[in-house]
Amino acid sequence: QVQLVESGGGLVQAGGSLRLSCAASGRTVSSVAMGWFRQAPGKEREFVAGISRSGPIIRYADSVKGRFTISRDNVKNTVYLQMNSLEPEDTAVYYCAADNKILFGVNTRPERMDYWGQGTQVTVSS
Repeated sequence: QVQLVESGGGLVQAGGSLRLSCAASGRTVSSVAMGWFRQAPGKEREFVAGISRSGPIIRYADSVKGRFTISRDNVKNTVYLQMNSLEPEDTAVYYCAADNKILFGVNTRPERMDYWGQGTQVTVSS
C-alpha cells in the first residue's frame, strides 16, 4: 500500500507560482512511478506530469511544458510539482498518484494508476 498526501494548493493570480507537494508513505517514491493529474469541473481527469522509477524519465502534458516542473526528493519521500506562469485554465483539483506496475517510463492514463491522494485545489484568478 502507498499513502499519498498532497499539499500546497491555493488561490493565486495569473502569472503567479505555486509548489505542490506529495508526501508518500508505505513505499519510497523512487520505487514507484509517480504522476500529477488534475481535474477541472465538468472535465475528465487529465495527466499533467510524471516521473519514472529510474532514470528518471520525465514527461509533461503539452499544456504545461515549460511552465511546470516535477521533481522528487528521495530523502523526504516527497514528489513536487513546481507551477510557474499559472493561467486561469490551470484551475483544477490536482492529484498525486503512484503506479506500482510500470517498470520503465511514465503512465499518462489515470485509470492505470494504483494509488491516489485526496487532491488539492488550485485556483488561478485572471
